[in-house]
Amino acid sequence: MSKAEVKTAVVADGLRYKSKPSGSPFRASASFSGATMSCFMCGKHRTRAQLRTRQVLGKSQSVCAPSCKGLEELLEAAATGG
Repeated sequence: MSKAEVKTAVVADGLRYKSKPSGSPFRASASFSGATMSCFMCGKHRTRAQLRTRQVLGKSQSVCAPSCKGLEELLEAAATGG
């Protein structure tokens, strides 16, 4: 058996990848409400429905609702079925 060819490697000319999968890790959405944004506090991408606007350092920023930790616990509970 031969080994599968490595598709991602640093090459001699300094490029990081010989090839990489095309596309974006964020789903494309035609509707504004389905788009994702990153939370200002934790940096994770969430749908707009999972974010709320909060004053941070004098500016309105999108943050997880009700909180970053609370939202993560809710998502984990939903994933495990409990």
